Amino acid sequence: MWDELSANYNIKPLLTTNTGVQMGGWFTKEVNSLQSYAGLKYRMPGLGAEVLRRLGATVVNLPGGEIVPALRSGAIDASEWVGPWDDMYLGLHKAAKFYYYPGFHEPGTGLSTAINKARWDSLTAEERGLITTVANAEYTYSLAEFNANNAKSLQELRQDKNIEIRKFDDSILKAFGERSGEVMAEVGAKDPLTRRTYQSYMEFRNRYTPWSDMAERAYLNARSLPFSYGDKG
Repeated sequence: MWDELSANYNIKPLLTTNTGVQMGGWFTKEVNSLQSYAGLKYRMPGLGAEVLRRLGATVVNLPGGEIVPALRSGAIDASEWVGPWDDMYLGLHKAAKFYYYPGFHEPGTGLSTAINKARWDSLTAEERGLITTVANAEYTYSLAEFNANNAKSLQELRQDKNIEIRKFDDSILKAFGERSGEVMAEVGAKDPLTRRTYQSYMEFRNRYTPWSDMAERAYLNARSLPFSYGDKG
């Protein structure tokens, strides 16, 4: 379906990057409840922005280079970007005090490489296979790179006494989920291709969630139980 959509623009897409789970964002003030979003000037693009609008926020869309000055001047109260690694590179930790998690808007952000479809179709099957293999390898490498560097950068942020890392209150997370469901359902009903894509996504999500609960979630919960690893070094 991605190929079908992209063909309308003479493009062959290849998934080549994944930034992993993103953070909720940087805030110049605390957000303790849904009321905190009333009038909150928040930089966020895309469908996540519509979710925030429905919670009462004033959404502002700014390019990356303008976020830090906007936070410092008070033009915006909060902004999402990516995760600790990219956020620190941009300097967001020097412009806002409160760092909230988890993000609801981009749980596994994918970036793609676009190739002219006519050029792609002119390649041999072997050439297309080679390029696809390289794209898959880069996708895997990028996710490992982001996870490793996010872990290192988070450690640095935790040592910074000027930064407070906070988890969103459950009431806020529930509202994110409810509004996200509304927005996705509305967008997913706009045209035949979008409806098929949305239906496919929801079918996969409903099928996969029970497995992820028994696999990743259960494993992480078990790992958080108190026990000794033996030699602590």
